[in-house]
Amino acid sequence: MGKLKTYQEQLQEIVDKGINAAEEQQKKLAAKPFDYAEKLESGAREYSVKTLRTRYNGYSDSLFGQLRSLNSRFGSFAADLVAKLEKEAVEGADAVSGAADDVSKAAQDAKKSVQAKKPAARKPAAKKTTEKKEPASA
Repeated sequence: MGKLKTYQEQLQEIVDKGINAAEEQQKKLAAKPFDYAEKLESGAREYSVKTLRTRYNGYSDSLFGQLRSLNSRFGSFAADLVAKLEKEAVEGADAVSGAADDVSKAAQDAKKSVQAKKPAARKPAAKKTTEKKEPASA
C-alpha cells in the first residue's frame, strides 16, 4: 500500500500545483480590470470639479493677464504716437507763428517804407487871381 499512498500524494501535489497556477492566472486576469479602474479613477480624480475649476481659473487669469499686458503695450504705443503728433503740431504751430511774425514784420517794414516815400502833405495851391486887363487903346 505504500505505492498507492505515493500516487495519492503525487496526485495531490499535481492538483495543488494546478490550483496554485489557476489561482495565479485568475488573480492576473482579475487584476487587469482593477488596474484599469485604478487608472481611470486617478484620471477622474485629476479632472475633479475642483481641479477643473483651478485649471480654468489659472487659464483665465493667464488669458486676462496677457490681455492686460497687450493693452498696456497698446497704451504705450498710443502715448508715443500722441507725443509725436503733439510735437509735430507744436513745431507746425511754431512754424506758422514764425511765418506770421515774418509776415507781420514785412508788413510793418512795407508800411514804414511807404510812409518814408510819401511826400509831405502840401497845402492846396492858391488860385491866381487874374486881373482883367483893359485893352490898350491905340
